[in-house]
Amino acid sequence: MIYSMRMTSNITAPFLLLALTAIAADSTLPNESLRYSVNWPTGVSLGEAQLTASSSPQHMHFQFNLDAGAPAFTVSDRYSADASGSFCASEFHKSISHGSKKASEQETFDSKTGAVTRGTGSGQTEMSSGACGKDALTFLYFLRQELSQGRLPSQETVYFGAPYEVRLSSAGTESVKIGGVAVDADRITASVSGPSSRISVELLFLKDRARTLALVKVPLELGTFSMELVK
Repeated sequence: MIYSMRMTSNITAPFLLLALTAIAADSTLPNESLRYSVNWPTGVSLGEAQLTASSSPQHMHFQFNLDAGAPAFTVSDRYSADASGSFCASEFHKSISHGSKKASEQETFDSKTGAVTRGTGSGQTEMSSGACGKDALTFLYFLRQELSQGRLPSQETVYFGAPYEVRLSSAGTESVKIGGVAVDADRITASVSGPSSRISVELLFLKDRARTLALVKVPLELGTFSMELVK
């Protein structure tokens, strides 16, 4: 059980980020705090995740916290990002604790040189990100804005330590329950490919102005894990 939990936390954490965000249709994000329940394939809760956002026309700040666990194994992850009002990343911080494993790193984006520098305890590496690079959290909010405008990016490079290629496609409408009430949601499939991993994630967004995330499904060998909006 502990081994299974460790595998799940290591694989799912980056991709859960691809499902967590809510954004208004204009260029200024609201201050917000959203809660999600992270569940085993059986429906039993593993823990909770929280997403918060604050912004001005020139600056955006996003934060995602995940706390989950099983007996003798806990997961406590902290992510934060800063970006310009045009969704160009400036800094991304990651601090993870998976059982006895702990790690932290920072990514710094330079819009002038088009480079992103990744700093860890063992040194630094530099990658090309273009003039408007996007970390995982910033990309999530950019995606929500695009959806609110009736657009869906077909492919983007997202930085979460390493670069990940994200391909998105529409998969129709599906009914989900929020607070016991059935509502329609748009279903988006995200195919995420990294240097040594590939996974497909299902994202369901409400049809409200904010395009609020209602549900995410992550299929793994252990079963399909989910994250559900708590209201």
